[in-house]
Amino acid sequence: MEWQRAITDFRMHLKLERSLSQRTVDAYLSDLAKLRRFAEAMQPVHQPAEITLEELQLFVTQVVRDGASATSQARLLSSVRAFYRMLLIEKVVQEDPSELLQSPRLGRKLPTFLTVEEIDGMEAAVDMSRAHAHRDRAILATLYSCGLRVSELCGLRLSWLHFDAGFIRVVGKGDKERLVPIGPDAMQQIRQYVELERVHAPLQRKAEDVVFLNHRGGGLSRVAVFSLVKKLAVQAGIRKVIGPHTFRHSFATHLVERGADLRAVQEMLGHASITTTEIYTHLDREYLRSNIMQFHPRAKARS
Repeated sequence: MEWQRAITDFRMHLKLERSLSQRTVDAYLSDLAKLRRFAEAMQPVHQPAEITLEELQLFVTQVVRDGASATSQARLLSSVRAFYRMLLIEKVVQEDPSELLQSPRLGRKLPTFLTVEEIDGMEAAVDMSRAHAHRDRAILATLYSCGLRVSELCGLRLSWLHFDAGFIRVVGKGDKERLVPIGPDAMQQIRQYVELERVHAPLQRKAEDVVFLNHRGGGLSRVAVFSLVKKLAVQAGIRKVIGPHTFRHSFATHLVERGADLRAVQEMLGHASITTTEIYTHLDREYLRSNIMQFHPRAKARS
């Protein structure tokens, strides 16, 4: 099988068999394009089924020398492995040459999160005399109450708000759906926005059911939400480097700090693996340790 046919099949495999988002599909195909360029630079040119483990290791070494971060290396290896698993399933290769490829070790960076007081400060920084003030407060309340990704917030639909049951329907990565509990404060903020602002907004075609609208009546973009969060953080005097995802980290951190079951937090966040959610237990321990070191009378060594 030649490269172009293999890449076309891989694209369909990622979309139909694995139900990955377009962004993830594009990232995998970008990684695979690097492998193709590497193979086509060889003498003679190697087709996908002709590449060996040793050549894949040489490819990874080259990527590392080009300055790819550990995260980029890990994603690239994931892309290559997924590609060769597909070729194995389709019997294009008899053995998977990527099976023994080594992944780079990734350090787990603890995410930045906001305190409840900082979140309150950002909500208070919304100027209620300005246009879209109710929308902006509702956005902050929804991000924090439900732990949504920014793409999930922008894609939220009015028909997915089940306030009588205390849940909202969310479509996350890979178009996977989940039900997320929503608190009374966020419900109130959304209701006020819908009843006082959204009802008077212009509506573009295909945006009739979208919850959060821009000033032209279309769906709000991720960039607009990012800009809003950055602006309000500055106005609230918060010096941390934050974005919309910081509210998701804050949501999870505060739940774990207060004893929430990790499996429940995983379900609410829409994490495919509990390993991803477990970082918040590390954050919780670090938070507890920093508090003890700051306030315990014997935290510092005595001379």
